[in-house]
Amino acid sequence: MAKTLSTVGSTTYQRIKRDIIFGELAPGSKLKLDRLRERYEASMSTLRETLSRLSSEGFVAAEEQRGFFVTPVSREDLTEIANLRVLLECHALSLSIPNGDTEWEGNLVAAHHKLHLMEKRMLSGDASSREEWKRFDWEFHLATIQACGSANLLALHAILYDKYLRYQMLVLTHRGDEAVAEHRDIFDAALERNADKAVKVLQAHILNGLHHTLEQMS
Repeated sequence: MAKTLSTVGSTTYQRIKRDIIFGELAPGSKLKLDRLRERYEASMSTLRETLSRLSSEGFVAAEEQRGFFVTPVSREDLTEIANLRVLLECHALSLSIPNGDTEWEGNLVAAHHKLHLMEKRMLSGDASSREEWKRFDWEFHLATIQACGSANLLALHAILYDKYLRYQMLVLTHRGDEAVAEHRDIFDAALERNADKAVKVLQAHILNGLHHTLEQMS
């Protein structure tokens, strides 16, 4: 029974977090427990636990006497998130590349292949699979840093990546050939075990994405 309850809680957490990231629960909107119970078919205790967890991660704001709200968005917040992602992901990449073994290389090749196929669809004008596109993007970036040797670093990076992704989903525009080329350059540098080059391209990739999203938010 404990395992079942844990699974239900995890599923509710994943669903609510997904709906926040993809904008189905709008920034700043109030999260009323009665409506959430109907929407997610979860108990009040599960919802409170889930919202508290999301609050600790920064996706939900808990206001005394007022309840829970989806965390608002701002240009300043996005800029801070992007800069923190640069610090964490670039550091993780610099550790991962020299540590990566044959299995790491194989996972990286597979992740880049899936992402590249999806990017080709995006370049052709097919934007129908936005969740799959961003999932492959996440899998690629995770594959590059997977061998960093730090579970804490990977966990912190995952939260930051999701926060960054939420802003991207608000504007949902693809940067086109530029982003595709950046992914290819990161991939090539990683396989060449050129950590300095990979980190340099990754930093530019994140900051270019930041500037693109800021322009779309204007």
